[in-house]
Amino acid sequence: MEEINLKELFEYFKSKILIILLIIVIVVSVSNIVTIIFRKPKYSSNSTIVLVSKQGENVSYTSSEYQLNKNLVSTYSEIIKSRKVLNQVIENLNLKISANELSENIKVDAVSDTEIIRITVSNKSSKLAKKITNEIAKVFIKEVKEIYNLENVSVVDEAIESSKPYNINYIKDNLIYLAGGFVISFLIVFIIYYFDTTIKSSEIIEDKFNLTILSMVPKGEDE
Repeated sequence: MEEINLKELFEYFKSKILIILLIIVIVVSVSNIVTIIFRKPKYSSNSTIVLVSKQGENVSYTSSEYQLNKNLVSTYSEIIKSRKVLNQVIENLNLKISANELSENIKVDAVSDTEIIRITVSNKSSKLAKKITNEIAKVFIKEVKEIYNLENVSVVDEAIESSKPYNINYIKDNLIYLAGGFVISFLIVFIIYYFDTTIKSSEIIEDKFNLTILSMVPKGEDE
């Protein structure tokens, strides 16, 4: 394999700096256009609910109730995404989607070592994401009362409308595109350099052919 002269390679890259910058600009521009066209912004809203004492504020919260609520967290998390709850939400909000489609955009998390459940809904509309989240919490609390005859669920934080899409971060994306542009441009210039067999200086002849240059013919004005 032919040895690469690092100094020569560095000088070659310097001479192609405009090509490198042009490739970077093209990569970043094309990537942003693709992002705008194909990546549709999606917004998310979340609400938190907590399992509380079913006996009222003035009655002490017993350890047995605490353990019961802890055991119910995982069960309640499944009920939230049940067809019974989601179909009621769809009917209440007059949504034009199925329960399965809605379920795919819902995430339910049981906050570790707590009795808190977080409901997160994503949607192309920030307003609709908020409405669906709050409606799910409302319908779920009603269903719990009917299924278990318990009133041990309360909303901690209602969902609010998100101002920024969660799936697009233009600063982060452009840093990635910029890095990709650098890699692509350097790779292209390196390939051009590697397969460029032209002799660019007398030093190359001396190094590659072990010959001594006795004289050089200066380049004429018309050449």
